[in-house]
Amino acid sequence: MTSPARSLPSGPFRDLVPASLRRAWAAAGHCPDLDLYSLFRAHRIAGPRRTAVIDAHGEVDYAELDRRARCLAAGLAEAGIRPGDVVGVQLPNTREAVAADLALAALGAVALPFPVGRGGREAHSLLGRSGARAVIAATGHRGVAHARELAGLAASGELPALRTVIAAGPGPVPDGCPSLAGLLRTDATGFSPARPDPDTAARILVSSGSEAEPKMVAYSHNALAGGRGNTLASLLHEGSPPRCLFLGPLASAFGSAGTAVTLARHGGTLVLLDRFTPDAALEAIRAHRPTHVLGVPTMVRMMLDRMAPGPEVPAGPTALVLGGSALDAATREEARRAFGCAVVNLYGSADGVNCHGGLTGPDTACRTPDNGPGIAVGRPDPAVCEIRIDPLSSGTSGETGEILARGPMTPLCYVGAPELNLRYRTADGWVRTGDLGMLGADGTLRVVGRLKDIVIRGGANISPAEVEGELSSHPDIRDVMCVGVPDPLMGERLAACVVPRPGRKPELEGLCAHLDARGLERRKHPERLLLVTDELPLTPAGKPDRAALRERAAAEFPTGDGREGQS
Repeated sequence: MTSPARSLPSGPFRDLVPASLRRAWAAAGHCPDLDLYSLFRAHRIAGPRRTAVIDAHGEVDYAELDRRARCLAAGLAEAGIRPGDVVGVQLPNTREAVAADLALAALGAVALPFPVGRGGREAHSLLGRSGARAVIAATGHRGVAHARELAGLAASGELPALRTVIAAGPGPVPDGCPSLAGLLRTDATGFSPARPDPDTAARILVSSGSEAEPKMVAYSHNALAGGRGNTLASLLHEGSPPRCLFLGPLASAFGSAGTAVTLARHGGTLVLLDRFTPDAALEAIRAHRPTHVLGVPTMVRMMLDRMAPGPEVPAGPTALVLGGSALDAATREEARRAFGCAVVNLYGSADGVNCHGGLTGPDTACRTPDNGPGIAVGRPDPAVCEIRIDPLSSGTSGETGEILARGPMTPLCYVGAPELNLRYRTADGWVRTGDLGMLGADGTLRVVGRLKDIVIRGGANISPAEVEGELSSHPDIRDVMCVGVPDPLMGERLAACVVPRPGRKPELEGLCAHLDARGLERRKHPERLLLVTDELPLTPAGKPDRAALRERAAAEFPTGDGREGQS
């Protein structure tokens, strides 16, 4: 269904939700109605010696983290950063990245974090479209000199708004660039933090979606600490601050549950990996005993493969909180037994939607022939966002359609892309997620797939997510993602990209027989099989990289010939 044409207000961070709704959510207690630094500062005063961050260099308490944040804020102010300025942050998972988050919040500036590993072309796009005035970047990370690359872009005049590149970490500092270490030594005695309106922009989340360029989504202090904070709040034991191990980058959209939520909202502890490996993650669980482990399903599958069979169990967290893709029932149950905790498959995106089944989970983890289409993801929480379904045609209630969301976590707007505001936001503030779903009679949301991921075979639509959900229960499959590959006759055919379980070699005919037994229509069966011998690729943000798999499958089946391949 197409929204009527309308004009949108000008300005970089105009809130597309009516102000009366924002105030009503705050009055209802869904938002703390304070800026992120003020929230963090209250926890620092209450418990200055409590551990705030554990990274590769050890522990940092709230008092020391606050000292670093204030010194950095004072140094950034001396470098010309003002309230409302956008500042890019391209740092690995370290205490410096957390201090940068807090320093920018204390200045009333707007943080634009994006993960290390993203190349110069993408950084150029993000910094240019956002109008960033400065960027804090690593001098070197795994062979890439991010600060030097960005300093070159700034010197070339290609980014006219970018005035300052701050180099962080060991190694040579590019000419003309202040160092983060130097700014952290600034005297902050006279520094007074800003007190920004909590409904103004605090952070820009970068979405690894399917647009030609990554989408940038502006979030307010209230939307982060309130709406997104409430997502985690429902997974906490009463009165116990969380101890969250982040397996992916804090600079990703998923990582926005780090500084803003775990620290500022809930007064917890961040346990950080500078790089995910299954062995490092398992060791961190044993050593630091996190209450919550946040990552993507592929990471958990890799960890399960490395866990020795037997009674040894890592110190049991309260929950594994997994986003980015659907989790199959078999892996969910295996993880629940292995880690001795709840496994929460979070449905959400940077665009402004979040839903999960809580610590007990929805009744079903994946589709079976008699319990409805798609994946049950839980009942929407009004403290996070309401959800409604926009039918694809003029249908009745209960029909599959596009998922729309609006609530305390709803972002302000898209950044540097007014066409996305027109396409994905309604006149009254609802976000069009681009996901297909339905609401059951009991209010449970079921997610069926992505509008843009639909594979069109001979004019008929196939949802890859639906097929993935069925294939994931096959005993030979550890991980699976389905993509479309070009075909001269049918337009597209469906390819199943499969990571087999150890010692197994599934064949296409067997997979199709499994789908027959599951009751999936034969027109939806995959016609190509790509065996992936290592792992499904991940984006720098730690999410499954569907685009990379699509390219790999297209190269393996360049003309639509052949039914099986190996990569």
